[in-house]
Amino acid sequence: MADTVHIGILLFPDLTQLDATGPAQVLCRVPNAKLHMIWKTLDPVPTDAGFSIVPTTTFADCPQLDVICVPGGGGQVALMTDEETLAFLRKQAVGARYVTSVCTGSLVLGAAGLLKGYKSACHWSSREFLPAFGAIPVADRVVRDRNRVSGGGVTAGIDFGLTLAAELAGEEVAKSIQLTLEYDPQPPFDSGSPEKAGPERVKRLKERIHGMLQKRQKANDDAAAKLA
Repeated sequence: MADTVHIGILLFPDLTQLDATGPAQVLCRVPNAKLHMIWKTLDPVPTDAGFSIVPTTTFADCPQLDVICVPGGGGQVALMTDEETLAFLRKQAVGARYVTSVCTGSLVLGAAGLLKGYKSACHWSSREFLPAFGAIPVADRVVRDRNRVSGGGVTAGIDFGLTLAAELAGEEVAKSIQLTLEYDPQPPFDSGSPEKAGPERVKRLKERIHGMLQKRQKANDDAAAKLA
């Protein structure tokens, strides 16, 4: 009988749900996969979409994972100096085959000291924060550097999931999962990256999220100082 592949996705209050549920929908279909949705307690975890996700296990009860994945979202700011969460990630990373993230989850891995010297993706608006942890930012949708695999912002989590599925079970399995999910993106607009959206639209969006970026910058600085 094939060994179980334990895949864990970190939950936390105010996470971007698609950062977690996109990869979860893909990776749960990897043969012999067991998906773990993880938080400190089993209480429902509120997402930024207005609904909650119920964890399946706690930090204390989580088995050793083959894959640990950290999503992003506004709640990522609070995790940057949350020693209980960072310690859990460090402990899991020691035995994991893959240490991974989606969106600004890469900043949390950075705060845990797990990205020093590694290339990494991040949401485009926060990619500049990665070097504070010795990480090398890359403007790709999915980035693989040794056993670190990271996805860019939000929807890139599906591409990330398929990339990781191919690593875990082979390309044919990943292609079959893609077909099962009918993942054939044909967006109505060509505005999904800063380069395609243009400088004026990027400027307007950055102005709207300025407060969050300031909070993220401070959390990043505090985490980098603590790590040093």
